[in-house]
Amino acid sequence: MIESPKIKNLQEKLHPDAFLKSQPSPIGREKLVVIGSSTGGPQALEVVLSALPAGANLPPILIVQHTQEGFSKSLALRLDTKSKITVSELDKKEILKHDCAYIAKAGMQLKIGCEAGKYYASPCEGPRISRHLPSVDILFRAANNAAGRSALGIILTGMGDDGSIGIKELHKNGAYTIAQDEATCTVFGMPKQAIEAGAVDEVVALQNIAGKIIAYAEDRLPHKKKIEIDDESNEYHI
Repeated sequence: MIESPKIKNLQEKLHPDAFLKSQPSPIGREKLVVIGSSTGGPQALEVVLSALPAGANLPPILIVQHTQEGFSKSLALRLDTKSKITVSELDKKEILKHDCAYIAKAGMQLKIGCEAGKYYASPCEGPRISRHLPSVDILFRAANNAAGRSALGIILTGMGDDGSIGIKELHKNGAYTIAQDEATCTVFGMPKQAIEAGAVDEVVALQNIAGKIIAYAEDRLPHKKKIEIDDESNEYHI
């Protein structure tokens, strides 16, 4: 059987370099939270976002959730009704505001930049990277390019390994990185890949991640901790 070009294209896994070059910011800038999630993500995001307080001057939060085209808007609307902060779909170029979370538009990649000391993000046409559109790897790389070590990278429940490249770049550049723990994940794929890549500072239960975001906003995160992998038990120790 001859494989059609369309099927072959769907199976191809493009590296982030195919869309966005890695140009890490050499200096710390304003704070920015970036979150990647997939299978089980909508429920996990609700737990995290609904626990964040209003009026706390939290840094902007950019989220990539793997979903079908047309569903990112309804997801943002639902999360907004459950949250004290404002949640919206990133469907056009936006100056990112404090106490706001933005869901990347399904079927589009995104870009992050800085204008007049403020971050902006915008959806843009692009290929599937790490088999996803939008891609968590692109979110994390874009955050590293714009915010560098001032970013907070969080990887939640999900299947596969999207995000493992980008979060490792964030971690290497000095940004604080968090992975959801296995016990509270629907699928421990994406967090596990990030941990095994040596790209995670803390493994955190889902219900405690909002507290980490608040601690980050208030400059209360601990010094980086090394995570060691026990090869025999496959357990992760901080």
